Amino acid sequence: MKLFSKKTTGEASTFWDHLEVLRWALLRVLAVLVLLVIVLFGNRDFLFDDIIFPPLRSDFIVYQLFCRMGEWLNVPGLCPGDFSIQLINIQLSGQFMAHISTAFTIALVLSVPYLLYECWRFVAPALYPAERRNVGLVFFISSFLFYLGVVVSYFLVFPLTIRFLGTYNVSALVPNQISIQSYLDTLYILIFSMGIMFEMPVLAYFLSRMGIVSRQMLQSVRRYAFVVILILAAIITPTTDPFTMLVVAMPLYLLYEVSILVCRKKNE
Repeated sequence: MKLFSKKTTGEASTFWDHLEVLRWALLRVLAVLVLLVIVLFGNRDFLFDDIIFPPLRSDFIVYQLFCRMGEWLNVPGLCPGDFSIQLINIQLSGQFMAHISTAFTIALVLSVPYLLYECWRFVAPALYPAERRNVGLVFFISSFLFYLGVVVSYFLVFPLTIRFLGTYNVSALVPNQISIQSYLDTLYILIFSMGIMFEMPVLAYFLSRMGIVSRQMLQSVRRYAFVVILILAAIITPTTDPFTMLVVAMPLYLLYEVSILVCRKKNE
């Protein structure tokens, strides 16, 4: 790795030069984020009717897919059946704040590649050509894995969670009245948690380069890691259905195996 250098004079940049570059990078990221928020805020019907609220209804594509799987496997229990979950608003400004927070959250998710690109632009001048290629690939893979986690969360983890918790009751005398903020908070937490968890191979790659973990180490604790992954899957999907837990645990365990492959061997 080398020091940043000015393009025009070839002189080494000072701390204030780096700070100025960082300031403009943050301003560009903020500008992109604000633009996305404005666009999403202005498309309220599409944002909520086509993205946020479909998992509340039994005609959501994931529930229909499980019903077809149940028919194919002759397991009727896989089909969630007909249901519809109603949300309520209990605060005067609740729906307006939900509109703003949702536009901001979705904009933040969409801006992740650009955020990583700005990070790449900031560190690239300090890298040698070979390092640039490697780091650029890492940033690309990080974006891909984050979105893969978001997709898994939205189309698998969140629908199964909301279907179970939204229709679960201890008695017919206690109907569920779910606030829109509770629904959105659950969606946000699951999306970002799964997106971050899917960065496991990238984290393992860097930790192995730092000499903290090795391929042999991860292989030796594989059985314990599987138990931990099952526990995480049970927490993410608090259902009584072991099939649902395994469906969530499977991609996480595959990511653990990928993490083993990208790690360096000991003394390598």
